[in-house]
Amino acid sequence: MTTDTADRTDRTPRADGADTWAVLLPPGRYEAERLVHHDTLELVGAEGARPRPGDQVAVLADAPSRLVALGQVTDISDLRPDGPPAERVEPRLVITYTRRSFDTPVLADALTVDGPVTPLDPTAFQALADQLGPPPPRQSWMVSLNLPIEAVSPAEAVREFWAYVQELGPRELPAFVWPSGNELAMQAFVLGEEANQDPEEDD
Repeated sequence: MTTDTADRTDRTPRADGADTWAVLLPPGRYEAERLVHHDTLELVGAEGARPRPGDQVAVLADAPSRLVALGQVTDISDLRPDGPPAERVEPRLVITYTRRSFDTPVLADALTVDGPVTPLDPTAFQALADQLGPPPPRQSWMVSLNLPIEAVSPAEAVREFWAYVQELGPRELPAFVWPSGNELAMQAFVLGEEANQDPEEDD
């Protein structure tokens, strides 16, 4: 698969008028996307070629190159975070996810990406989307976070609980998840991955 790095005026648009792009996640963002659900991906400061609203996007993680999501451009704007002079602007790109696969990415090492936002040939985009396939069926899950809290009242215990959650978050606190109605299948997750919480098994 190859990318088309020509300017927009030299490209052949898709039948629906939208172009296709490869967007590379910034360092650390892949881990963040696995920890907390986000509806959109916002990139600030990506210079060079600029998509337009309605364009289709393949979202990639690097080292190795993997397809982790598909999306659609929903907003393009310029930010002036530092105020005057007004000439100082940072491009802002907002992508709404249409298909996520952060836990089961598709290898895309044959794809050449030139920078954080790269024009992508529609054939290459479709090939990646076909490898990703349709989303699996959704089901109901029970998710629990249990913490022993010492407090003088239930209200204070709840406040202490949320203080611990905000301070430690999903990087340190184990969350327990199981299919609704099947508590025996409970699993613990830390950092977006299954984590063994039985100290006897570690021995």
